[in-house]
Amino acid sequence: MRDDTPKPHHDTRQRLRMLVGRVRAEALRRPLAAAGVLLALGALLGAGARSVIGMAQLQALQAAEAARQGEVARIRRDAQREVNALAARLAELQAQANRLNALGARLTRAGELADGEFDFDKPVGQGGGGTSRDMPAAELRQQLDQLEDDYRRADTQLSVLESLLFNRQLDLAALPSRAPIAGSYVTSGFGGRADPFGGGWQFHRGIDFEARIGDPVLAVADGVVSFAGVRSGYGNVIEIDHGNGYVTRYAHNSRLEKQVGDLVRAGQEIAKAGSSGRSTGAHVHFEVWQDGVVVNPRKFLGHNDALARHGPQRG
Repeated sequence: MRDDTPKPHHDTRQRLRMLVGRVRAEALRRPLAAAGVLLALGALLGAGARSVIGMAQLQALQAAEAARQGEVARIRRDAQREVNALAARLAELQAQANRLNALGARLTRAGELADGEFDFDKPVGQGGGGTSRDMPAAELRQQLDQLEDDYRRADTQLSVLESLLFNRQLDLAALPSRAPIAGSYVTSGFGGRADPFGGGWQFHRGIDFEARIGDPVLAVADGVVSFAGVRSGYGNVIEIDHGNGYVTRYAHNSRLEKQVGDLVRAGQEIAKAGSSGRSTGAHVHFEVWQDGVVVNPRKFLGHNDALARHGPQRG
């Protein structure tokens, strides 16, 4: 198919060349007339050339502007991708910060720290002099990398601390460090004493707490009931294994509330106080055994050890 689109510059140059050729032929016959025509043609050709050059320059400028706009668009796209990538990293760091704050709050409660000593919602105070400047993207990425490393180390350290505090809580919960009856007092201490039944001397393996018949007898720590029944001289007895080698014994009860295998918590009622067995009246006889050795319960209950007159005795 033939292209009918006009080509003004090409056709003009062609016609001018043909005209010049005719002028040259005419110049052989009429030199003066031909000279005038040639001057006119020169002016015409100069104007046409300038027009062609101007069009080429305009086209070059348009092409350069299009290239510049394309480069600006590419730079904007690259910059936006960089911002999106930094925003994603910032979101990850914010999530890590929230996790660390929650973990810190749990550790504050687990460690029984004073209120306000570690307030993870309070903004951190900052300051400094000098003027600010624009931060290059490379420097921002470097600081984000450093912050991410700091969070990773803090996460590891706090997780280890949480594990240690959790184990410590388990140990404390299993330590016989509470009184077996509420609001009472010691009526007979641990160690040597006068025998209340026949006179003479005897070794008292526990401490006695004043009680009335039917008063609640409480577990002094978490554990599992390992014995519930009658023992010679002790009457109705309940014993709890707390793990880590600790066993506690509660004697002379009027009634037992738990049986072997029951899981008990610190402060939970396990029996009713009484005067069963070899007893002169209602009270709670309390013993602590550590790795098969009977020990003075006072050091676990937080009392003064002044009444502990004897070391561990094999039972």
